[in-house]
Amino acid sequence: MNNELSDRERLRYSRHLLLDKVSETGQKQLKSAHVAVIGCGGLGSPVLFYLAASGVGKLSFFDDDKVELSNLQRQILYKVNHLGQEKSHAAKKVLASLNNDIELVPNNVRLSADNIAAMLSDVLWVVDCSDNFATRYLLNAYCYRNQKVLISGAAQGTHGQFGFFDYRETSACYACLFPENLQSSSVLNCQNAGVMSPLLGIVGSMQAQAVCNGILGLQQGDSFFVTIDALSLAQRRFQLTKDPSCSVCNG
Repeated sequence: MNNELSDRERLRYSRHLLLDKVSETGQKQLKSAHVAVIGCGGLGSPVLFYLAASGVGKLSFFDDDKVELSNLQRQILYKVNHLGQEKSHAAKKVLASLNNDIELVPNNVRLSADNIAAMLSDVLWVVDCSDNFATRYLLNAYCYRNQKVLISGAAQGTHGQFGFFDYRETSACYACLFPENLQSSSVLNCQNAGVMSPLLGIVGSMQAQAVCNGILGLQQGDSFFVTIDALSLAQRRFQLTKDPSCSVCNG
C-alpha cells in the first residue's frame, strides 16, 4: 500500500497534520493500517465513521444482519432507505460517501472457528463491536494466539465498557476479565434490556480513539479496561492483570 499523502489527502487531514502527536508521519501510519471491525451496529457505526474519517487506509467489516427499523435508534450508519439491506453493504455505501480515498471491504458473514483465520489473517487491529459472548470469546482466543490487538466494547442499559488488549505483549486477556464459565444464555443485551442511544456513540468513539492511539504509537500500557456510566457521565479506568486460572492465556 502506497502511504504517501496526496495534496487532496493533505487538505482532508489538515487538522490531523497540525497535531504534533499525528503530523504527516502519523497520518501515513493511519493510511498504512488495516483494521477489522466485527459488528456494524450500535458500536460499529461510530467506530467505522471515525476510522474512515481519520484516514485508516483499509477497513474490513463484518456483519450478517440486515437493517431493521429498530436499529435506527442507535445504529447511526443507516437511514430509512437502507431498511432491508445487508448492513455490511449499506455501511460501505455510507462510508464511501464520507471518504473515497480508503479501501472498504464489507463482509456479509458471521465469524466462526472455521473462517476466522482466513478473514483476519492479515489484520493486526481487531475491533470487537459484536453483541454476543460467543463471538467475543472467539475473537479473544484468536487474537491472543496470533498476537493481535483487540479492542472490545459493549453497552447495555445506561452502562458501557471497553477493553484494550495488546497481545503483542504479555497481557491479561478478555477471558481473564470475563471467564467463559460465567457465560449464560440468559445474559441481558440491547434486544431484551434496551440501551441509551448516545452511550453507544461514547463507547464506539473511545474504541476508535484507542485504535488510532495504538496505530500512532501513543498507547501506554499493554491492557486496560474502562467503564462508563451514561447517567452520571463518570468513567473509571482499570489496569488489568492476568488470571492464573484463565483458560485462554493460562496466566
